[in-house]
Parts: sequence; structure tokens; C-alpha cells
Amino acid sequence: MQAGLRESEHAAGIISRATALTDVDSEAESHLDGRSEEVDKETRSRAYTWCKEFLAGSWKLISENDFEIDIVSGGLSNLLYVCSLPEHVLSVGDEPRQVLLRIYGAILQDVDSIVLESVMFAILAERALGPRLYGVFPQGRLEQYIPSRRLMTHELSIPETSAEIAVKMSRFHGMVMPFNKEPKWLFRTIERYMKQILTLKFTREAHIKKFNKLMKYNLQDEMKILRAMLEATPSPVVFCHNDVQEGNILLLANQDVSSSEKLMLIDFEYSSYNYRGFDIGNHFCEWVYDYTYNQWPFFKANPENYPNRQQQLHFIRHYLSEYAVNNANIAHEDQAKIEEEMIIESNRFALASHFMWGLWSIIQAKLSTIEFGYMDYALCRFNAYFRQKALFA
Repeated sequence: MQAGLRESEHAAGIISRATALTDVDSEAESHLDGRSEEVDKETRSRAYTWCKEFLAGSWKLISENDFEIDIVSGGLSNLLYVCSLPEHVLSVGDEPRQVLLRIYGAILQDVDSIVLESVMFAILAERALGPRLYGVFPQGRLEQYIPSRRLMTHELSIPETSAEIAVKMSRFHGMVMPFNKEPKWLFRTIERYMKQILTLKFTREAHIKKFNKLMKYNLQDEMKILRAMLEATPSPVVFCHNDVQEGNILLLANQDVSSSEKLMLIDFEYSSYNYRGFDIGNHFCEWVYDYTYNQWPFFKANPENYPNRQQQLHFIRHYLSEYAVNNANIAHEDQAKIEEEMIIESNRFALASHFMWGLWSIIQAKLSTIEFGYMDYALCRFNAYFRQKALFA
């Protein structure tokens, strides 16, 4: 999540996390949802021009009549299309047969945000930590088309899957990116949400009752307590994904049999320099919440699924094993000490995840038109916050 979280799209916590909650911008990064809806003539012509300009091989030779394009998803923030070479056209070299075209929609980021995201996407692609980037232009970009599906919540706890997620996160954290390296994002976001909440006026009786219950927690004072606790908890500042949850992890369909890697992280628009503990703790929290539940409140919380000590150690050890590849100075005798410190660090920063998404959900209860139990979710996250605080404060 970047410093300027856009509540109207993605919303990082829920909207982009489940098909059941898909609004205008699901992003469809599973790349398996292509539909044969009619693409308007202007878009088709622009897409053909971009593909011919940025792609090599047969893309430069095909006519517009042979050019194939299908809608993946449409919305206000991003329009996604799959562009394909027709079957009867042979490849000239190693050019991709299909690419993903992303066109920025009606809700635009500011120019600086678009530039930063494009730079980040390009660097991650170059380092094989994200989809390849084939072309960037003012209206959007051409990306690698990845046959895959998103993970499900229950798959996060599979040992092999958890181990690979840990390795991917460790690699992510090891990057040096050309962005502001001050960890301003976390509490700047929390403080902004708090200010918004203090101005909210609910009219529905059910909302009023739950909102009043939440306000009894004295969240302003609790925010100060949380901040003081985390400032006293050592956690390295690294380049964080900030949203490593099942919806942002692809299980690749065409896996290289010679490779043990089956996953790819996606959706980097919230990435920024942040505390390592938040990225790990936020991921641990995601083991609990299933956003594919198809009855009210359209999510299901299973607190018993929060990773236990052994599962956390499993994740942390694989994280550290990847970290040690580039940091050979870690002494073996320090390993146990580091593991214990990381357990405390991650579980304390998980409090920030509960707190932030709890506040966010209160705001969404007022603003969002999506059918979802936002107030129920907020109560759920704050209940989890206080349970976790009792254990790790």
C-alpha cells in the first residue's frame, strides 16, 4: 500500500481480495478470467498500435484484422485486456503469444503515483519478482500474461506454500528501491483514518449501535498506546509489499518442472518502505479471514487458523534462510535468538494490521456501496486486536 491509499478502489483489505466482493476493479490478476465480450473499435485500434509498437516478432507483422483482444475486467480505475496472436500466425522468435494490456481508467492516480508504480513494476519485473513488463505509455502498460489462479485462504497454511511465500517476501525485503526510505506510511495512514472516523455520522440503526460499541474502545488513546509499543519494538525498515494475502499470490499454471517455485507475488501499488514486522504480521493475520464466504457478512473469521508457534517458526526460518544467502555474517548461534525476536516483532506488528484495517472498515461502512458487513469486520478486527495485545503487549 502506498502512502495515499485510495479508498474507492482496491482498498487493499477486502475489495481486491475476493471474487464475492469484486466491485469496479478486481484487477483479475488470476489472468484466467478472459471473456469474449465485444471490445469497442477505438480500444481495439489503440491496443493493436501499442502491441505493434512495443512487442517484437509476429506482433509487428499481423494485420489489425488478425489481432485478437478480449476483456478481462472493466472498471473506473483499471481496464484489463488480453491481447493475443492468432493460432495460424507462427512465432518468429521468443515473443509472447499473449500479453496483458492495462489501461488506466476514469479514476486516475496523480502523475507522481503512476510514475512511481511504473518504476517499481519495471524493477520488480527485471528482478523476476513480478510479471514482466513489455511496454509503458501514458495511457497504461503491457504486462506478462500469466496463466494462474489466486491462492485461497486455507492454502496459506500449507507448509510448502508458506515456505515459498516466506522466501518471496524475504527477497522482496532485500531489494534497494529508489524511493523514500523513511517508514512514514503506516502511522500516517492510521492517523488519517482516525481523523476521518471522527467526522463520520451514521444514520442506520445497526451501524450506529456497532459504531458506538467501537468508539467505547477509546481508539484515539489506543492508537497512542499502539504507536509507543511499536516504537519500542525493534523492526528493520525494508521495502515491503504491505499486502501479502491470498488474493495477491498467484499459483502458476505452467510451472517449470525444473523449478521448485510455484508462486508469484502481484499487486505492488501499496508497496513502500515500512517495518518488516508489519509485512510478516499482516500476512499472519490473513490466515484467519476468508473473503469468499457467500452469506452475510460475506467474510468468515477463523481465529484458530492464526499461525501457531511452530507455523510461525516454519515461516521465519525459511525467510531467514533466504536472507542468509546474501547475509552470510549471521552466526548459527544467533539463529534461535533472532527467531524469538522475530516472533515478538511480527505478532506485535500484527496489532497494527488489525488496527489499521479495523479503522478502514469503519470508513467503508459509510462510503462503500458493496454489500459487505464492514461494521462486523471492523468489530472482528478490533476484537482480534485486543486478544493479540493481551498476548504480546
